[in-house]
Amino acid sequence: MGATWVLMGGVKDMNNLKMTTPNKTPPGADPKQLERTGTVREIGSQAVWSLSSCKPGFGVDQLRDDNLETYWQSDGSQPHLVNIQFRRKTTVKTLCIYADYKSDESYTPSKISVRVGNNFHNLQEIRQLELVEPSGWIHVPLTDNHKKPTRTFMIQIAVLANHQNGRDTHMRQIKIYTPVEESSIGKFPRCTTIDFMMYRSIR
Repeated sequence: MGATWVLMGGVKDMNNLKMTTPNKTPPGADPKQLERTGTVREIGSQAVWSLSSCKPGFGVDQLRDDNLETYWQSDGSQPHLVNIQFRRKTTVKTLCIYADYKSDESYTPSKISVRVGNNFHNLQEIRQLELVEPSGWIHVPLTDNHKKPTRTFMIQIAVLANHQNGRDTHMRQIKIYTPVEESSIGKFPRCTTIDFMMYRSIR
């Protein structure tokens, strides 16, 4: 007789037994879709970026080049840090990180901490993520329990662990979004160029 395992609900043939694995992290929408709504604006260019370490040619420029084929590669001990510092206190709503387990395997982050504060000395963790083989955009809300956006001088993304106990990490893109404040003008429907051409003769 073949080997069998006794499980809840009866006896199963070992050859037909499937091991359960944690659900993979589902990919989020492309951040460009967020931008098209007109409700948020990407503000990464307004910040000063620094890294705890990087392999030459795989640094901040690669994180911000809008190319999903390039990446930051750390070159040091964990945790691996991305520091994003604004010149003034800034309202931030969403952080988007692109990770690709299919390409990066053991370099892919499995645990990430997101921290905010005025400077390096008073950072507080507001999110901790557990990722399972992510392939795509990861959306991290930077809001409080009332869904109110965070105001901060600094964001730090800390990679605490990688898949398969990997040492160094890869991140392919990072984007930061602020809500677009709705002015009294913003409450009116947007007019296209065609609309303006239709009414340009009005006196």
